[in-house]
Amino acid sequence: MSLPVSTYRLQIRPGLDLHAAAALVDYLRALGADWVYLSPILKASEGSDHGYDVVDHSQVDPARGGAAGLDALSRAAHGAGLGVLVDIVPNHVGVGDPQKNPWWWDLLTHGRESRYAEAFDIDWDAGAGRLRIPVLSDESVLTLVDGQLDHAGVRFPLAPGTEHGTADEVHDRQHYELVHWTRADSELNYRRFFAVNSLAGIRVEVDWVFAESHVEIARWFAEGLVDGLRVDHPDGVLDPGAYLDDLARITGGAYVLVEKILEGDEQLPPHWQAAGTTGYDALSDLDRLLVDPRGQKRLDSLEASLSAGPVQDWGDLIHDTRRGIADGILRSEILRIARLVPGIRHADDAVAEIAACFPVYRTYLPYGEEHLGEAVTDARRRRPDLAGTFDALDAVLRDPAHPAAQRLQQTTGMIMAKGVEDTAFYRYSRLASLTEVGGDPSEFALDLAGFHERQSRRQASVPASLTTLTTHDTKRGEDVRARIDVLSEVPAEWSETLAALRSAAPLGDGPLENLLWESIVGAWPASRERLHEYAVKAAREAGLGTTWTAPDEAFEERLAALVDSAFDDAGVAGTITAIVGRVARAGWSNSLAAKLIQLTSPGIPDVYQGSEFWETSLVDPDNRRPVDFAARRAALERLDKGALPPVDDSGHAKLLVTSRALRLRRDHPELFTRYAPLAALGERADHAVAFDRGGAVTLATRLPIGLEAAGGWGDTVLLLPRRRYVEVITGAELDGGELMVGDLLRRYPVALLAHLP
Repeated sequence: MSLPVSTYRLQIRPGLDLHAAAALVDYLRALGADWVYLSPILKASEGSDHGYDVVDHSQVDPARGGAAGLDALSRAAHGAGLGVLVDIVPNHVGVGDPQKNPWWWDLLTHGRESRYAEAFDIDWDAGAGRLRIPVLSDESVLTLVDGQLDHAGVRFPLAPGTEHGTADEVHDRQHYELVHWTRADSELNYRRFFAVNSLAGIRVEVDWVFAESHVEIARWFAEGLVDGLRVDHPDGVLDPGAYLDDLARITGGAYVLVEKILEGDEQLPPHWQAAGTTGYDALSDLDRLLVDPRGQKRLDSLEASLSAGPVQDWGDLIHDTRRGIADGILRSEILRIARLVPGIRHADDAVAEIAACFPVYRTYLPYGEEHLGEAVTDARRRRPDLAGTFDALDAVLRDPAHPAAQRLQQTTGMIMAKGVEDTAFYRYSRLASLTEVGGDPSEFALDLAGFHERQSRRQASVPASLTTLTTHDTKRGEDVRARIDVLSEVPAEWSETLAALRSAAPLGDGPLENLLWESIVGAWPASRERLHEYAVKAAREAGLGTTWTAPDEAFEERLAALVDSAFDDAGVAGTITAIVGRVARAGWSNSLAAKLIQLTSPGIPDVYQGSEFWETSLVDPDNRRPVDFAARRAALERLDKGALPPVDDSGHAKLLVTSRALRLRRDHPELFTRYAPLAALGERADHAVAFDRGGAVTLATRLPIGLEAAGGWGDTVLLLPRRRYVEVITGAELDGGELMVGDLLRRYPVALLAHLP
């Protein structure tokens, strides 16, 4: 297996296709990246800017450069010594436009007799032999056009011999039933990706389905075009371990990562043929290292004052939001499980409760059975009235061969993701930087000892797992979170600031106001349009004042006024300017610390496109905006001529840190062979994060406002072996021994020392 030293993620789309990516290879090489990491490139739905809605597994998307584009990118990358990592989507396909997906079109045409009926996960009996497609609205009209059914410009095929009659009569004779969109939550009879009706799950556990949905991927490896894969949402497939075995077979055991969220101390199943995860667990640790634990009490009090009633315990909050998802947008999945255990009364209620109590995303029976046991125990505690039903379900749900157990395993992850990441994270606002994918907001901060322990464990157990700070799925970009972290150092000032902002632009939802203003301050300056889009998405995801399916016009008018006040109200603008002025420099310090630590700590660091400058994006699609690579290329050229930029809003200092760390790691892998915590000594030692990777020594500042208030580093020293080092960020040479931290960090809040004999 060939392993990357680092990766650089590119979002491939028509505006940055594979040919354009090939033209960036020289820049990525100069930056220090080792592999190019591509978003999905198989043919996707027309106009898709993300590629996760594949419609044809047999070809590279022509809109993304096609096979010729992949050839060009692969030649350029391999010619420059870079590997190629590609994101793939095994769980689902795009079906929003049936004509664009040949499998789906054939299924709709021939129903159960279609060859592709086996490929899709459909409960035909629940639909009286028809596939329910929730696309209709109150105004919908069906027409017949060119021998096809037409709904709002979207075409559906006709079964042979059914083409005569009115549109409604013809529709009634089809293998599918077009139903009102509101029926999807409880009456859908095909498995989706989460609650996205236009993404239908496929059964890659079936041999021919795997083979035909991976035919192009297999070609990439047979022809040496691609070196590794990132697997999207493996928890959606029936048996991820078996799927990874199949993937290893067609790739020759290539480097494979899984987009897997680990909860708490949960570990990646050791029997999986995967090198690690995409890095959210590392992101979570880094965020908490930069949070001041002394701010927790004051921010807890603020959260309590913002809530209409007592602040819910995090565990109770996510139980309730997950239960809301199980009873709401994913009720059709719960009912399908209940149909698999006929004769058990109240099975749907009990299954929903068990799913709401799950401590992790899913089990992989028999692996992880203890997590199912935890969920059932908690469900019994919360719902003693269902004790008999839990008794009847327990043995069934523990049986890996039982369809109900299999279905539950594919469902709990969906409920967790929608209930926690996409609901609770928008209701819990104590510190918005902690409500990030893969994180547990109830864990407020991580001390140095805890951080070092987790890094040592990573080095020992998953050294080839990715680490990351920003992805296409993060709720806030890395530098937004780094600035928000500073609020933990000034909780009283933030409390006063928030009070002024709430008074000027009241919304009527205290926690959401806190989350919005934290995010606005974290991303400032940002355009009005970007902040409007973010505010609406955050509010609808929270699902309290307004929702996606039933927007509250009055609430959303107040929401718009809140955002507009930042631009149109001089008092609000002044308040924002004041708090940003207070925290911006400390935020930049946190940003550089997080970047250097991530790039040099155990694991394989990933750099998300453009994040070598300040990354101030908000939730998608904001985090998928085009990147100005010309500006980054020009800035890197200036740095390579000797420029040492100030830490300012240009972000050039971050580019300096990123490029020097990536290059050192790529060019001197012998300096990154272990993980040894280094303890700074002296009165400000707790503000220094230091570790030795085997010759490369990282030193970074944490809690910079507290450090400044205390008068700086004072007598704090770092003890190193007495040998020659180069500080690779500035190029300075120095001898080891007892080094004053204040001297090492005089220009930048971080340092990277390399022993280069």
